[in-house]
Amino acid sequence: MSQAILQMQGVSKTFPGVKALDQATLNVYPGEVMALLGENGAGKSTLMKVLTGIYHADSGSIHYFGSPMTFAGPRDSMEQGISIIHQELNLIEELSIAENIFLGRELCAKGGRIDWPAMYREADKLLAHLKVGRSSREQIKALSLGEKQMVEIAKALSFEAKVIIMDEPTDALTLQETESLFKVINELREQGRGIVYISHRLSEIFQICDKLTVLRDGEFIAEREVAEMDEDAVIELMVGRRLDEYYPTVEASQGRVSLKVDKLSGPGVNKVSFELHEGEILGFSGLMGAGRSELMRLLFGDTRKTAGSVSLYGETLNLNHPSQGIAAGISYISEDRKGDGLVLGMSVKTNMSLSALAALSHVGGHIKRGEEAKQVARFIDAFNIKTPSEEQIIGNLSGGNQQKVAIAKGLMTEPKVLILDEPTRGVDVGAKKEIYELINQFKQRGMSILLISSDMPEVLGMSDRILVMHEGQISGEFDVAEATQEGLLAAAVGRNE
Repeated sequence: MSQAILQMQGVSKTFPGVKALDQATLNVYPGEVMALLGENGAGKSTLMKVLTGIYHADSGSIHYFGSPMTFAGPRDSMEQGISIIHQELNLIEELSIAENIFLGRELCAKGGRIDWPAMYREADKLLAHLKVGRSSREQIKALSLGEKQMVEIAKALSFEAKVIIMDEPTDALTLQETESLFKVINELREQGRGIVYISHRLSEIFQICDKLTVLRDGEFIAEREVAEMDEDAVIELMVGRRLDEYYPTVEASQGRVSLKVDKLSGPGVNKVSFELHEGEILGFSGLMGAGRSELMRLLFGDTRKTAGSVSLYGETLNLNHPSQGIAAGISYISEDRKGDGLVLGMSVKTNMSLSALAALSHVGGHIKRGEEAKQVARFIDAFNIKTPSEEQIIGNLSGGNQQKVAIAKGLMTEPKVLILDEPTRGVDVGAKKEIYELINQFKQRGMSILLISSDMPEVLGMSDRILVMHEGQISGEFDVAEATQEGLLAAAVGRNE
């Protein structure tokens, strides 16, 4: 075994009331991809923040190329050759791609003036390498979420780092963008770089990683060769037990048609028709940009239709605002929980009750605080949300618990139709299983559910029926008993037979 480029040993970090890391260990080897795995709250992000100087460890050591090292902050770690691609985007929307890539270390000509041609040229090379079809002169705000993620990756690559940390790098990428990223990772591996790869997508771990390190409750559990493991063994290391029936299926008698969509058109959507029943989970599959989220925003009233009709229990809906969608009985849980679904600086209680304030208020507008507290406590208990109290700032919770709060927020409005857009994105395997069980409970109670997921095993495992979208239209319909990943993918690229 080659000598590690980076060694973190016995690292501990305590916050008030919480021991985030307890003797954690991580080794990064030259020319290898090390997966860093664990449930939400296992300590992965805290360990990376210690490595990059955002936090200072209470105890433990960091050795970098054999020498003891302490980083004063993120800039210090970057200058030493450690670069991190954060899950949360750190881009300035009003600046160009090139300005974001070289922010704070602009390329300068003699005399100290910025060498704009050189900066655009180097940025364009990075974009071409990642197969991003954009000019580096374009503003960040014109890019899709996936393209912004690729800019973050380009920024990290521009440092020519020896150790590169990738935190959920494919979370917002299309299949094509993911393939481009994996090619870049293989090139970096051949160049002898060490890569830390953090992902909840276990299929990616087996596709791209050489070794894996597992943390649980802040403690180091194991370092293993990926080739020696399978998914069940990895999950057992992560959660400390076997997870039977990863996609739990339940039978529920389907009732009458609740939602009927007829030739609906609008931004990104073209003449879509379908029916949804009580007690049914209708899955939506397709590639990024196929129009799935755009369709859901039309149904919810977030965007306006240009043609067609939507009816709920026979009543035609003309929704022009999300508040009208909520009032009609439709609840939408966005794929971007931190951007659209939650207010990270507010408490768990405030976030959960935000959409239901009309029902929780007196005629004069004063909130029924007792009723609000009662409802919030009920959902915290029912959803097993791990929080010190309902007053905890939601930004301090793990991703899985944040997602449970986002779903509870939608349910507090007592919807007839629940739209779940990528409900388990960025959520660990244990929390996923809990969310799946919750979804099945809603189904058994007769709720009508639309489930949008880019994870094919998830949409196959949880749906009763699946619709596939391609270029804003329905390109395929499958009963789940007959559906296959190959069939869904063929329909997703417009080749459904």
